[in-house]
Amino acid sequence: MTPPPPNHLVWAILTTLFCCLPLGIVSIVFAAQVNSKWQMGDFAGAHESSEKAKQFAIWAAVVGAAVLVLYIVLVIGGALSMSSW
Repeated sequence: MTPPPPNHLVWAILTTLFCCLPLGIVSIVFAAQVNSKWQMGDFAGAHESSEKAKQFAIWAAVVGAAVLVLYIVLVIGGALSMSSW
């Protein structure tokens, strides 16, 4: 018997805490389903939940990085406009 697919739970939790809460929570939900589906014999469902958990964790990281970059640009832009007064 092959081992179950990775559940990506650590990445789901980290992206929830540090990047994007809504997408991270969805990632945690799918990550939590992987092992239970595998144990019930739903191998295709376990693989699908694993891929969805990974996908949502990646999207959460991308959204978090984009928000961080936007915040830095706005802060620098605001600081530069204040210094020109």
